[in-house]
Order: sequence, then C-alpha cells, then structure tokens
Amino acid sequence: MKQLEVQIMGQSYLLGCPEGGDARLLEAVERVDTAMCKIRDAGKVRARDRIAVLAALNLAFDLSERPTAATPATTETAPVAASLASNPAGDGSLLLNSLLERLDAALGEDGRLL
Repeated sequence: MKQLEVQIMGQSYLLGCPEGGDARLLEAVERVDTAMCKIRDAGKVRARDRIAVLAALNLAFDLSERPTAATPATTETAPVAASLASNPAGDGSLLLNSLLERLDAALGEDGRLL
C-alpha cells in the first residue's frame, strides 16, 4: 500500500492508498474538500471537527440516495454493505457509524483536526 499526501481545507494528510486506487482516492478527497469548504464558506460553522461531521453526514446522505447496484462494494466497505443487506429496514446508521469511525481515525489520537 502506498501513501499519498493530500490537502483538505488547507490541512495536509498522509493517506494510505491501495495500488491502482489513486484516482478514486483523489476523487474522494476532492469531494470531502469541496463539501467541507462549502460548509466553512457558508460561515455558520467554524470548528473543523463540526465541519467534518456535517460534511460526512451530507456525503453519507448523498450516498444513500444512489442506487446500490451502481456502487459496488469495495473490500473496505463490504462489511458495512453486508450489514445493511442483512438489515434492509435500517436507517443507514451502520454506514454513518462506519464513516464516523473512519473520520475519527483520520483525525488522530485527540479526535480533532486542529
């Protein structure tokens, strides 16, 4: 697994990237950066951690509106997809929890971007 250095809201992050996944990761980074900058630029939220949570919620909501057949599960998201498939009446909280766990891991030990 190689590493890519990316910028999200002006902050540098070193991310692990599977071989051949560069384009998808950079596209994901662009989506996150755009979502976070849009929230920041609206001026109502200033704390980076709150901006990150709101952006994650917005992206998760957008993802939930997509047809599931159009987005095949990757190895990383397969456990979440399997959980959702076994609980079709779920409200997406498993996916949201997975995204929040990934955000927590990205934020580091103290759970803050700052």
